[in-house]
Amino acid sequence: MPRDIVATQNAPKPPPSYSQAVKAAGLVFVSGTAPADPITGQLIEGSAGVQTAQCLRNIQAILEAAGSSLDKAVSATIILADEDDFAAVNEEWLKWFPIDPPARQGAKLPVRIAGLKVSIAMIAEL
Repeated sequence: MPRDIVATQNAPKPPPSYSQAVKAAGLVFVSGTAPADPITGQLIEGSAGVQTAQCLRNIQAILEAAGSSLDKAVSATIILADEDDFAAVNEEWLKWFPIDPPARQGAKLPVRIAGLKVSIAMIAEL
């Protein structure tokens, strides 16, 4: 089964070790996406809620480039630097997914990256 690499300038450029997303088997697999500004590539400053919103804006742009959208999301993985930020992430998450949210799991960021509070990966239908 073929797979297609998804890339858009409307989301931050990933490191050379992975793609923004891959389309395969009728799904879009979005890599862990940081709360970075698409133009500068720099992490945005702010609370975990503010960073969650930026992650989701970036994922939205990637999904649109793939021919999908956030309303087709089926699964998400949220990776936090600090588990105390869980409530703030949930508060922002519910603004984006007020009904019928995707399945979700969480994890703790295994390394410290200055300024990074949250990263989100997602799987969506095409």
